[in-house]
Amino acid sequence: MSEALIKHFAKKLIAWHGLDGRRGLPWQSVRDPYAVWVSEIMLQQTQVATVLERYPRFMKRFPTVNKLAAAPLDDVLAEWAGLGYYTRARNLHACANQVIKEFGGNFPRDPILLEQLKGIGRSTAGAIAAFAFHERAPILDANVKRILARLFGIEGAIQEKSVNDQLWLLAQELLPKSPTDMPVYTQALMDFGATWCTSRKPVCMSGTKKCPFAKACQANLSDQVLLLPRKPIKAKSPEFDCDMLLLRHGNSVLLQKRPEKAIWGGLWSLPESVWRAKEKNLASHSEKAKVNLTAKELFKLVLPNQKTLTTLKASEPIKPGSEIKHVFTHRRLWMQIWHVSSSSATPFSGADFKWVSLHQLGKYGLPQPIKVLLQGLSLTRDDDLKN
Repeated sequence: MSEALIKHFAKKLIAWHGLDGRRGLPWQSVRDPYAVWVSEIMLQQTQVATVLERYPRFMKRFPTVNKLAAAPLDDVLAEWAGLGYYTRARNLHACANQVIKEFGGNFPRDPILLEQLKGIGRSTAGAIAAFAFHERAPILDANVKRILARLFGIEGAIQEKSVNDQLWLLAQELLPKSPTDMPVYTQALMDFGATWCTSRKPVCMSGTKKCPFAKACQANLSDQVLLLPRKPIKAKSPEFDCDMLLLRHGNSVLLQKRPEKAIWGGLWSLPESVWRAKEKNLASHSEKAKVNLTAKELFKLVLPNQKTLTTLKASEPIKPGSEIKHVFTHRRLWMQIWHVSSSSATPFSGADFKWVSLHQLGKYGLPQPIKVLLQGLSLTRDDDLKN
């Protein structure tokens, strides 16, 4: 372990940031812990380009922790629509209420207390404490793990507890001595991993720029830059089929609220069948004999617990729509859409069903593929009305 590198790392990194760090990001130089927290959660698993657009919009709608806590969860999910990983939005809402009830509306400065809040892990707690309160708290997101594994030649898989513990100790040891340096140091660490010490095209391999740590980096010296950190072998993502009912009455469509702990939890979507393992080497649903199923059979498939379905009659035949593929982090889903028009807006039992006008969809949190589908439907209807 290079003692010289540990001793001078923070100073060199801050100097690097002064020349080559990112500028102009809307969450940079922000010291309000609420604003820092929102940006950190939004940047998890979302590309910076997307957050650049959505962060200012979210902050305008929910400018304070009090506003966010007081808002209905449906409003928060609707504003989050398209950012994915909706557990983050539910945790934001829950955490805001927790801050109001347990801390009087003020985020605690202690990273240990921050980590006890809903949806805030150790690294996010460290970022909030460093940016908002100048606490000497380390961060260790995926970018930082990659930087440290390369610099210090750490061979093990970063998912292993022993390796992760070692990285946390290093992250703590590398912190600048002065608390006032913590905001710029933490930002520099994030920027260096996002723009220079990247996963696939680090600058040390392009030859266009000189890395300030090139002479001390163990991965660079041993020609293992692209081999560190070690990556686990990923299992192939399972694939599923499901049927979705696009039931319309006039200008309204039937939506169903998804269970809180399910995928797309808490969002409004189309009623759907149980997911089943995808059958290989078969044609799409619309080309199978299943296209001949009756409205009653389809309703039983996607709405098995609705007793009022005996009164629901389709005014038109079932029309097979598109088959939409959606890739999640650990699975893939093929959704066969079935179009059915109803002669009446039949009421459904339970608060998780709602007839929604196509022009009111923006008020609801919808899964991105369903949002795109229904927005296209709305545009088509608008064109029909104009003609």
